[in-house]
Amino acid sequence: MPDTLYIHPDTHELVQDPAWPATPADWVPVVEYPEGATIENIEGAVPGSPGEARILYRQEHESDWGATSWTLVDPDKDFTRQFRITGLEPATVYELRVEARRLGSEMTGSILDGSFRTAPPPAEPERVVFVATTGQAYPDQDAFGGGYRMYPSILELEPSFFVHTGDILYYDSWAKNIDLARWGWARMFSLPTNFEFHRQVPSYFMKDDHDTLSNDSWPTMESWFMGEFTFAQGQAVFLEQVPMGERTYRTFRWGRDLQIWMVENRDYRSANTDPDGPEKTIWGAEQKDWFLNSVRASDATFRILISPTPMLGPYNEGEIDNHTNLEGFFYEGEEIREFLGSQDNMIVICGDRHYQYVIEHAETGLREYATGPVSDPHARGWSADDIRPEHRYLNIIGGFLSVTAERRNDVPTLLLRHHDVDGELLNEELFVAE
Repeated sequence: MPDTLYIHPDTHELVQDPAWPATPADWVPVVEYPEGATIENIEGAVPGSPGEARILYRQEHESDWGATSWTLVDPDKDFTRQFRITGLEPATVYELRVEARRLGSEMTGSILDGSFRTAPPPAEPERVVFVATTGQAYPDQDAFGGGYRMYPSILELEPSFFVHTGDILYYDSWAKNIDLARWGWARMFSLPTNFEFHRQVPSYFMKDDHDTLSNDSWPTMESWFMGEFTFAQGQAVFLEQVPMGERTYRTFRWGRDLQIWMVENRDYRSANTDPDGPEKTIWGAEQKDWFLNSVRASDATFRILISPTPMLGPYNEGEIDNHTNLEGFFYEGEEIREFLGSQDNMIVICGDRHYQYVIEHAETGLREYATGPVSDPHARGWSADDIRPEHRYLNIIGGFLSVTAERRNDVPTLLLRHHDVDGELLNEELFVAE
């Protein structure tokens, strides 16, 4: 792990861990590698190289492949390339093959196989299972050989898709420039459990503060302690590293009975330190209008908001980063909570919290389900003895949330289950459609 050093603003000497908050704003963090080490050979490095890639795909058990054209990877975007495949059949299993080759070569140099299943059409009441989690810190691995026990446990459920609600990694202490930020993604997704999981399961990725820039970050935040790495660079790196459409806020329909909304909580927010009121926002006016209008227009039986940060409290005093605290974004939170509570068969799933819970809002009856973090070493932030009237379930533990939408005797139901990292059931609630 590289050591974070700082350039003294007067003597220009390298010093370590200057005092905070008395440190002048013109301290500049730099990174000094051990002798003989570079960004390409430090632990976890997976350096890219110029070349071309293409995607092959076919329905399961079919003989003929469809294929994209060979396309150059982008050296300015960490040698990545994203492909959009259209015209796929709904509710169908596809085999996927990624091929890569060196520039000027006709010979394929590497091949990676995977698979996925497309969503059922909106009119079909088909069984859908998905899983969500949050908080994935590299030092908190718990699997033998590297990675996280949670991922093999999820595979046993054969999920339709997976949602990472944010804090996919934690830039704060080491991503002092864009090269190190990209290194963080490479080492995280080369871990054996992560690599094998994402080869098999369609995934949606959301970002929060730690995988945008730093703790509780916002676009105009002064962040000298992040060195050369900026909020705008964090936004750009996220878009190059994970599959994404036109916007980072989006909605997806999975059959007759399920629609999910994933919102963007970093790009459009006011400064956390601004006084609360009608103009202070996390979502921004455009995203908020999109959300309200698209929810009203939906005819899905169950509707789920997935948020990187919580919508319901209680929370620790002094927090100003979410919609739950009076000192934060409470005004906008009340507006959104009132709307969500007026909708039939609608719930909230949230990330950010390093523990699991189910909270029921006293005024509206709205329920929020916190997924819990990826591993037990990452679980913290609340006392297990501090159970409030709002808590229907509370557990300071790592794991994940699974959601199953299906019909029982032709009645739409939604089953929500909290699991530990080995997949063991900890809590469950069943909704029957109103």
